Amino acid sequence: MKLHELKAAPGSAKTGKRKGRGHATGQGTTAGRGMNGQNSRSGGGVRLGFEGGQMPLYRRLPKRGFTNIWGTKYAELNVDALNRFDAGTVVTPEMLAEAGLVKQVKDGIKILGNGKLEKNVTVRAHKFSKTAVEKIESAGGKAEVI
Repeated sequence: MKLHELKAAPGSAKTGKRKGRGHATGQGTTAGRGMNGQNSRSGGGVRLGFEGGQMPLYRRLPKRGFTNIWGTKYAELNVDALNRFDAGTVVTPEMLAEAGLVKQVKDGIKILGNGKLEKNVTVRAHKFSKTAVEKIESAGGKAEVI
């Protein structure tokens, strides 16, 4: 099968109404917009979120929190995810991204101590929690800060 051979399932694709193409179509003259008013005119209508002059919802609700533009965002990963690597390997952020354990490296990778590590691996990351360092070293590996 090729792209030009593809067809929509029967009954799934409907042809659109051809508006403004004469009286006989039933959608001529006003093209289903009615006689007068803001929405009948070209370019008419109200902007997104407009509620007819009432204070819009996005202005009625209180604002909460802030975003720290100088803050560092770490991609977090638990110790038990490192079991997929062979014993004796040096795990780097690039390897974690290739394996699909981390979507984005962001400002760095932090290893957290949830779960159990059964293999001795050397982990190179930007940050470690105390429990993560304990678990990595008790399994015979090393935790190296980049």
